[in-house]
Amino acid sequence: MAVQEIVSLPHPVLRRKAHKITKFDKDTQKLIEDMVETLRDAPGVGLAAPQIAVDSRLIVIEYGEGEEEDEDAPKKLYVVANPEIVEASEEKVAGIEACLSIPNLVGEVDRHERIVVKGVNRFGKPTRIKAEGWLARIFQHEIDHLDGVLFTDRASRVWQPREDEEIVNAD
Repeated sequence: MAVQEIVSLPHPVLRRKAHKITKFDKDTQKLIEDMVETLRDAPGVGLAAPQIAVDSRLIVIEYGEGEEEDEDAPKKLYVVANPEIVEASEEKVAGIEACLSIPNLVGEVDRHERIVVKGVNRFGKPTRIKAEGWLARIFQHEIDHLDGVLFTDRASRVWQPREDEEIVNAD
């Protein structure tokens, strides 16, 4: 396992549609482990393979529902290859987002309040995840990365946060 460099704009991989993962071999497992270690080192709550310059449809998310109030709340690790949103609520909610690949900027983005994601787990088995609230936001943000879409493309406004402004949901 190794912490990888997180690329930032204007790196071209961030604007490309990533390729589907078809093999779940030792190289894929190493990529997953590297992504998890990189995410934890950053620190962030989500990471997409293009953010470490890998052109693959793979995301890792580590998030605990009680995280905002309690930093010691247990976190759940999600590893999803080839994720796609198959259901989304009509209701959207505005929220502040940041991104490890776009340092020093935050933005207000409307996202679906609830979604269902289907994909494949780290072992190549089908998985289906129901997410709501911040977890749904994180999934949408990471899946956007796989299509070359950044939060700044969807934001109603973007700004540089003040030094005393804490942003906890950076991917």
